[in-house]
Parts: sequence; structure tokens; C-alpha cells
Amino acid sequence: MRKKKKPEKVSMTVRLPRSIYKQAKAMVENHVSNLGSLNDFIVAAALSFLRAARRRQIDLAFKGMSEDREFQKESQLVAEEFESSDWEAFQVGEKQ
Repeated sequence: MRKKKKPEKVSMTVRLPRSIYKQAKAMVENHVSNLGSLNDFIVAAALSFLRAARRRQIDLAFKGMSEDREFQKESQLVAEEFESSDWEAFQVGEKQ
């Protein structure tokens, strides 16, 4: 069995507003966050922010598709092309 490689880590200094620091520290100390350290808390917060930002990027791309007339025409053609096979698949699924 292969061992999983640990990701490379970088040390850095972070300056937080005191109120945010106190809230985060309290969550870690009171085991509210299920994270072992303030460092883990900050890493989790950064990861959460990155995921949300990626999600917004994806949403914006889909929004662009919904406003693109050429894309809409192409999507309609594809849907019409597969209409009969989609109907057959639906009927088979209903029988099962």
C-alpha cells in the first residue's frame, strides 16, 4: 500500500484584527470547530473561501451560457436530436 504524500507547507505570518483572532481562538479552544489548532482553523477558513470563490466562477460561467443565444440554439438542437432516445430511456426506467 502506498503512503499518501503530505502536501508541502509554507510558513507565513498573518495579521488578523483582534476581534477575529479572539473569535477564532475561542472556537478552537471550546472545540466548536472540531479543529485542533488555530492554524488548522485558518487553513480550513481559507479552503472554504477558495471553494466558494470557485463556485461563484462556475456559476458566472453558467450564467453566461444562459444568456448566449448561439449556445441556446445549439442546446436546443442537441436536445431535439436525443429526444427519442431520452424517451426510450425514461420508459425503460419506469418499467424497472
